[in-house]
Amino acid sequence: MQRLLALTMLIVSVALSAIPVFADDFEDGAKFLQSMDYVRAMSLFRKAAAQGNPAAQRALGVMYDQGQGVQQDYKQAVSWYQKAAAQGYAPAQLNLGVMYDQGQGVAQDYEQAVSWYLRAAAQGIAAAQYNLGQMYDKGRGVSQDYKQAVSWYLKAAAQALAPAQFNMGVMYHEGKGVAQDDKQAAFWHEKAARQGYARAQYNLGIMFADGRGVAQDYKHAVFWWENAAEQGYADAQFNLGSMYYYGQGVAQNFNKAMSWYEKAAAQEHASAQSNLGVMYDKGEGIAQDYKQAKLWYERAAAQGDADAQLHLGILYANGQGVPKDYVEAHKWWNLAGTHGDPGAAKNREKVEKLMTRGQIAEAQHRAGEWLKTHGK
Repeated sequence: MQRLLALTMLIVSVALSAIPVFADDFEDGAKFLQSMDYVRAMSLFRKAAAQGNPAAQRALGVMYDQGQGVQQDYKQAVSWYQKAAAQGYAPAQLNLGVMYDQGQGVAQDYEQAVSWYLRAAAQGIAAAQYNLGQMYDKGRGVSQDYKQAVSWYLKAAAQALAPAQFNMGVMYHEGKGVAQDDKQAAFWHEKAARQGYARAQYNLGIMFADGRGVAQDYKHAVFWWENAAEQGYADAQFNLGSMYYYGQGVAQNFNKAMSWYEKAAAQEHASAQSNLGVMYDKGEGIAQDYKQAKLWYERAAAQGDADAQLHLGILYANGQGVPKDYVEAHKWWNLAGTHGDPGAAKNREKVEKLMTRGQIAEAQHRAGEWLKTHGK
């Protein structure tokens, strides 16, 4: 199973919201925006914005930011966000902070981003509180301070913001800014998971599978991975495939294992591709097919998967699905050996007894050339 994941995203916006002043034009514009009638939406937003409506000014900023009905123009977006933010309009302050954070329409300036996030956060905007947590977490525009990060994540999490709840789980799991506590990690991951947050569902599955902060329970692990997998989360799809392969938390079912591996493999999940190779190699849940095994091993091996490289070497050494080729076998075991795979080293030693010095040199050359183009 994989390690628990941390989050690295910013929340860039909040929903459009009306304010009492000049609300009619803005509200009508918002209705047209929702129906994707951008021309009429922009016309009404401009009318309200000219009268000083900060919600309309911010809405114009969003349209330029996202290229809705106009050519995307970050500088125009910043201009409108600034007008609304100067009036103390918190959603615009959040957006302006993001523009400085990402260097869109303005020179990237983390300190300015923090300044605008603080103003929006002080007005209770959960996304701004979360983004401030990210800035302290990563030391952007402020000195890195995990305790401050936790403080801001907690404020946003208290407003049921799922990414913040997820990050609280990560902070407790890693012991950053708080005492390490897997029970608290599981508590926060579950809060986010119940809101459908796939990364939290994935992590919670790992905690149940490993018995971290909760009693070990493979059925619960399967439940949460299924939720994440149905959202297309590749790591969860892979883990779910493994549960069906080994019969943990579910009845063993090679067909379902293969189905989930295929979904993850389609997203270039190397371990899923390698495991599909194994299933074709062994004829598990499918007719044995060395050529298909080779194809899946090659896709995983190209990503540096040591198991796939090891198995490719075996196919070449035995002439299964490919002509027997000790040089290619040695090459793949060389590559697997760079990851410290002990089986690869032993296999390489055995095949060298059947090879000439020239063949060994050629295999080493091929491995070196492969690394130049693929890396590890």
